[in-house]
Amino acid sequence: MKKIRTTVLTGFLGAGKTTLLNTLLTRSAGEKIAVIVNEFGEVGIDGQLVVETEDAVIELNNGCLCCTVRGDLIAAIRSLVASGRPIDRIIVETSGLADPAPVIQSFILDEVMAKAIQLDAIVTVVDVRNLDLHLEQDEAREQIAFADVLLLNKTDLEPADRVAEVETRVRALNPLARILRTRDCAVSPFEILDIGAFDLATILAIEPTILEDHDHEHDSTISSVALRLDTPLDPVAFNRWINTLAIDRGRDLFRCKGVLDMAGEARRFVFHGVHMTLEGRPGKPWKPGEARVSDIVFIGRNLDGDDLRRGFEACLARQHALAS
Repeated sequence: MKKIRTTVLTGFLGAGKTTLLNTLLTRSAGEKIAVIVNEFGEVGIDGQLVVETEDAVIELNNGCLCCTVRGDLIAAIRSLVASGRPIDRIIVETSGLADPAPVIQSFILDEVMAKAIQLDAIVTVVDVRNLDLHLEQDEAREQIAFADVLLLNKTDLEPADRVAEVETRVRALNPLARILRTRDCAVSPFEILDIGAFDLATILAIEPTILEDHDHEHDSTISSVALRLDTPLDPVAFNRWINTLAIDRGRDLFRCKGVLDMAGEARRFVFHGVHMTLEGRPGKPWKPGEARVSDIVFIGRNLDGDDLRRGFEACLARQHALAS
């Protein structure tokens, strides 16, 4: 049986993994691709942001592939293999807090996956702007160390000397990986897919105990808060609230992202934040009769869920209409 080529996309929170996934999907027309998206929070946002595709998109939420939902990854791939459906490749987007070592272990040690799957490459997206903050976390260093390809992303946001400094730092953590500099993860699939870069011998040199059974524990101060509202938001109030939050808590706010229903708008508002950097843009139109809800997820250190909910609810358009 011909093995299914599989690429694992990793990188710390907000580095650009979903952007890279969408780039690969739109530039791989005609291929039958199964996509597995993993999120740390209980509410999936990234699955809503994957480009429209006829391919299978499987969401694994509320935990990381390296620990709590690792069994779900194995079950999902076993199900894909058993389905008999034609699949040219699998792309796995891990949570930004995933340690790649246990994920790699799953592909090697699970009997079904080892027979059916050819792990092609571990691709790590590196956020050039926020690397210093990210390297404070063990997971970010592990993601860089285990990569076959390193994408230095957001190079347009930093001066050339800063990008060169980042490249030197990640090269020190991983002397063997191929390094690509990108803006918005604009890269050719030929540089990412079917490159045959994964080498178990190299991985064993980095982590000799990778094939041994061990648990991965996350920093207990890091958590996620997922919020949903079914009443439209006031865009001015939301903008004021989220910018104040980024200024006050930006260092500990690793990632925030949402798909929002703004009052009077025919399209979703897609929102992203990484520490103090915020951006938003119109998303897909709301369909007639579709339930319009606002989902937002925060991932960070020492988050106060009640305070975040109060702030989010204060952005409701109804409340601002009554106040006026």
